[in-house]
Amino acid sequence: MKIHRSRCRLPLIVAALCIAGLVGWTHATRGEGGEPRYFAITNARIVPVSGPVIESGAVVIAKGLIQAVGTNVTIPPQAWVIDGKGLTVYPGLIDAGTNLALPREESSEPASSGGRGARRRAEPPGEISMGPEDRPGTTPWRVAANELIPGDKRIAAWRNAGFTTALTTPAGGIFPGQGSVIDLEGDRPGDMVVKAAATLPISLKPVDGWFSFPDSLMGAIAYVRQVFDDTRWYAESEPIYDSNSTKFERLRYDRTERAIGAALKRNELVLIPANNSIQILRALRLSDEWKVSAALYGGQQGYAVADAIAAKKIPVLVSLKWPERPKDADPGGEQTLRELRFRDRAPSAPAAFAKAGVKFAFYSDGLSGPKDILKNARKAIDAGLAPEAALRAFTLDSADILGVGQVMGSIAPGKIANVVITDGDIFSEKTKVKDVFVDGRFFEIHEEAAPEKPGDNKTMHAASVAAMGARVGR
Repeated sequence: MKIHRSRCRLPLIVAALCIAGLVGWTHATRGEGGEPRYFAITNARIVPVSGPVIESGAVVIAKGLIQAVGTNVTIPPQAWVIDGKGLTVYPGLIDAGTNLALPREESSEPASSGGRGARRRAEPPGEISMGPEDRPGTTPWRVAANELIPGDKRIAAWRNAGFTTALTTPAGGIFPGQGSVIDLEGDRPGDMVVKAAATLPISLKPVDGWFSFPDSLMGAIAYVRQVFDDTRWYAESEPIYDSNSTKFERLRYDRTERAIGAALKRNELVLIPANNSIQILRALRLSDEWKVSAALYGGQQGYAVADAIAAKKIPVLVSLKWPERPKDADPGGEQTLRELRFRDRAPSAPAAFAKAGVKFAFYSDGLSGPKDILKNARKAIDAGLAPEAALRAFTLDSADILGVGQVMGSIAPGKIANVVITDGDIFSEKTKVKDVFVDGRFFEIHEEAAPEKPGDNKTMHAASVAAMGARVGR
């Protein structure tokens, strides 16, 4: 019996159970939710990323992990088999910078749009920050994993385009909170989290408000420097006080120092904003000064300083929101040569990074949808980036930068079963994503699929052979 548009067939034992009309499956075949846990993709072209392409082979998925991959693998008798003839299997794509599954931040009108009135309107409530001790714009104890909303409709849109994983990060402030690596499936927040505390992002935007500190770029940098100095002082002083509590005045509790100190102790990746060449060189100096494990984010003018980045061996998260002329700009307004050159050359930055040996990943940076992500990635390929390097930036290199390379980013035994099946080259505009596995859960992708509603992800199409059109899961 064949299913899945004549590309899958049920094993005989499963077909017999369906014909018999039995409701339950054997425990060995099904997960706790009563969904299949064993799959085999056969006769497919496999792009492992961590090794050479396999022109015709099989991938076996068992209980959420990749069990085997190659040309001569044993297919478990209980596996649902997908005939992958004419199809290509890739590791799931990773978006290395989003706010997926997080509550939407309330938008405010930029201060520059309305002069003094707009700046006053953007002033935060409460007391005005007068110095570093007030900890303005600083909430590093926030962790994205603790604020996830599995019902975010954007999750299905990203997944339908082949994205299985994302770094999602809180927004707002100089230390907005810690980013988490999540897989794009799960009925509950805890099901989605791969790495709860993955990154400590920094923004150097001044805090809005009259006379608030910091109100300039120089002030923001000085503030971050002070926070790191305070954090290290606390980390060094605490054990001394604990062993001599009767000799020294007790330490003042500071939530910021506690949270950032714990992040630095874990060697958490500190994300420093740097998009143009001046910002990039400054960020390289700051990473040395602050003595942190750092990555740059932005990186669009990295083509001018790629060798300097390579010398520091610092990775870059490259924004795929390429610079454009504002849509509401005056058609007759002047454009500087610098602006025109930047727009033209920005997509060449990834190729310059690849040539210089800089490890980099791609992130969507607020793009409206995954189609724009892949479209802009194609611009980088057209500007000289090898397709293989582009794929690594979306998979293994991204996973390595985010500290999850041991469990995802390539098709290899023991890794999380995040897999994408397409009918052609993943960067081709005409290619369609046919199926996606996230954490071993099966999603069949339909053309023009609407975003899932929060309750839809509980629907199982394993109830009958004809219903296996939407998803088969754990």
